[in-house]
Amino acid sequence: MSRIEAVETIPVRVPLPFTYKGSYYRMRNRCTIVTRIRTSDGVLGEAYNADEDEPLQAEIRTILHEEIVPRIVGLDVREVERVWEAMLPVTFDQLRPRWYAMQAIACVDTAVWDAVGKLYGQPLWRLWGGYRDRVPMIGIGGYYIPDDESSKGQEIEREIDFFKGEHGMVGMKFKVGAKSPAEDADRLARARSHAGEDFLFVVDANQGYTVPEALAFLDAVRARGIELRWFEEPTRWHGDWRSLRDVRTRGNVNVAAGQSEISRTGMREMIAGGAIDVSNYDASWGGGPTEWRRIAALAYAHEVQVGHHEEAQVASHLLASVPNGTYVEAFSPARDPIFWQMLANRPALEDGMFPLSDRPGLGWELDEDFIERYRVDR
Repeated sequence: MSRIEAVETIPVRVPLPFTYKGSYYRMRNRCTIVTRIRTSDGVLGEAYNADEDEPLQAEIRTILHEEIVPRIVGLDVREVERVWEAMLPVTFDQLRPRWYAMQAIACVDTAVWDAVGKLYGQPLWRLWGGYRDRVPMIGIGGYYIPDDESSKGQEIEREIDFFKGEHGMVGMKFKVGAKSPAEDADRLARARSHAGEDFLFVVDANQGYTVPEALAFLDAVRARGIELRWFEEPTRWHGDWRSLRDVRTRGNVNVAAGQSEISRTGMREMIAGGAIDVSNYDASWGGGPTEWRRIAALAYAHEVQVGHHEEAQVASHLLASVPNGTYVEAFSPARDPIFWQMLANRPALEDGMFPLSDRPGLGWELDEDFIERYRVDR
């Protein structure tokens, strides 16, 4: 037996140099929760995820410690499905958003899997399927940053120089949806001109457009001779998956979505309804790797590819494990200092690929000095 004996969480918040704005949201801090699970035979399962600022960060930790921990202490950490089902009742409270509880579950589930990998002496990418040991990486950028905060308005060019020139990433996810379709197409054309033709682009509207606006954006992009690998979350939330399907079919474009879903049931409707070509379900927001892997299998059965919304430290293992995986994502260091600074053994890219090691579990070493500097539970 390898019984769960204790669970520890450390909230981390890192101030960003300026406010990052997507279509209808703003981000001023980069946050995470480090979760550590200790077992009766001395194994430490360790992970970080759940990108939420206060007050939600505290709410997630409260659910985790007061409701989840009493349900899982004493269970065998190797019985992952049993542990996951033991946590599920914390989602049944209909008087609070269920995604709070799903993020708390994700924190524990990810650390549980790290412990399992360490117990069996295998990296998770191999334990989950072992399709490949590296994944192509794309950057995330193109945010709406005021010129006075971005060094004379050159943030887009600097991001591309970092992603492509400095690290050799294969492409970029570019933010759109806050301006008119024509203005956003101009911004993308500027990025394409700077990056050159040997650099792929996906665009992410973060649910910013109506269906007609999304179609107008596609027309404007094509008029400028730009091809898109996919169009992510093109339409507003109240349109449901049917709006995604309309953009996909009427716009003749690959559509990606799923990060705003929190369960396999929501993804089932989206996939079966023919709304997407790529599922970008987020394991850190939706119940952890256990639920993500269920969705990846569902997607594979429908010939849908899978991505993952940011969180490369977990996503790389997941995407490497399956045949329908696409790209792992990373922000710039200014947007995600946690990935670039807290992962002490983060590997360098090799020909645009993010390589994974044979170290057991997730295989990461976390910088304890960084955690101490930015923890917020003192």
